[in-house]
Amino acid sequence: MPTIPKQLLVLASVLYAGLLTAAPAPLQPLSRAQRQELAAEVLADRDMAEVLEKARALLRTGLTAGSGYGEVWIRDLNTSIEVSLEVNPPGQLRGALLRFLSFQGANGEVPDGYIPREKASVGYQYRTSPLAPGFLAHKNTVETDQESSLVLAVRKFIAITGERTILREGVDGRTVIERLDLALQYVLNERFDRGKGLVWGATTADWGDVQPEHEWGVEFDATSHRACDIYDNALYLSAIDALLEMLPPESPRAGHWRQIHRSLKRRVRTQLWDSRRQKFIPHLYLAGSPFPSDFDESVVYYHGGTAVAVEAGLLSRAEIAASLESMRRNVRAAGAASIGLTLQPAYPKGFFKNPGMGPYSYQNGGDWCWFGGRMVQQLARNGFVREAYEELRPMVVRVRVHGDFREWWSVDNQPRGSRQFRGSAGVLGRAIEMLRAWAEAEQSTGRSP
Repeated sequence: MPTIPKQLLVLASVLYAGLLTAAPAPLQPLSRAQRQELAAEVLADRDMAEVLEKARALLRTGLTAGSGYGEVWIRDLNTSIEVSLEVNPPGQLRGALLRFLSFQGANGEVPDGYIPREKASVGYQYRTSPLAPGFLAHKNTVETDQESSLVLAVRKFIAITGERTILREGVDGRTVIERLDLALQYVLNERFDRGKGLVWGATTADWGDVQPEHEWGVEFDATSHRACDIYDNALYLSAIDALLEMLPPESPRAGHWRQIHRSLKRRVRTQLWDSRRQKFIPHLYLAGSPFPSDFDESVVYYHGGTAVAVEAGLLSRAEIAASLESMRRNVRAAGAASIGLTLQPAYPKGFFKNPGMGPYSYQNGGDWCWFGGRMVQQLARNGFVREAYEELRPMVVRVRVHGDFREWWSVDNQPRGSRQFRGSAGVLGRAIEMLRAWAEAEQSTGRSP
């Protein structure tokens, strides 16, 4: 089992969901005595220890998204692979990553998920591959995160296992590293607006995969409204960073990707960041909005996309602090339990044709550990360790009380969606490991002469 890193990374954060007047003062660093006290509290926290073991136990049982899903999804696998590698043979995860590449399109696009042929019963447009004869794959085309998720997952696999040989493995005439490069190039070729200089996808709620114009809403069609948002662009920036880590130093492609990264990061800051409100705008539309003209979407605050933006290095320390305060304010306004709150305020009733997307349901204001846990990780990485622990506690407690890693939670903190959701188990487990690793390192330092 790989050793958990002994240093806690620092910070994540979230932005704001309303009218910000003045940014709060930056959060103050802890004194040495406060660090020691917090470290002792973290290590003595039985809820965290119990939930970490639950996470490992669940991830040991398979790779599908949860008990309500038959598929292995790449966006979920990317967030659970680190803890999963602690309790499963590396070959099992390696095989799953290669299977996604077995279904990769000739243009580089990557599917959302794959499923054993005999279990495929949902109305997706399935594809086959001679490289994976027992499986079918599908793609929710409203999203633009599958390619980025696969690149990030492979980078995490290498970081945990040290097995860089996967990059040289051949898949239908191309090496894995060539296919990962092709995947990100697909986004540039097919999902990149040259005028704005940004990645686009269909209009969805924050990081979601349901568009408002259709009763199901997972496939891009003639009714879709193209838009640029922070989630897709921030995840793509992180994926470029990951690809640059995996490319050989002498690769001629490295310069290409560095240039794309610099340009995209600048465009995100100038076009998606609202400096007055200290938040990211929900959407930059390319050809009109699907919502009524009298609806002021600019007040909606996207929690998940903001967390991913922090991970991509798009926010300063002061902006992260302001984001956390905004997120906490949103939680209080919504009456929610954690900063996993998808967005605030929710889109009004009837704005999404899918009946599951009513206000404060599912991706329209549901409370997801899957993203809340990621924000906790980023808070820790950026030095806000006390805040990370405070925000993690309600997520951990409800898992312990209800006994399951549920897909999402209602604003009154009741379990919803798939039981045993592995994405939540992965991000919460990793957040707990990070905090415990920080605490152990802090106590070790405190004992040093």
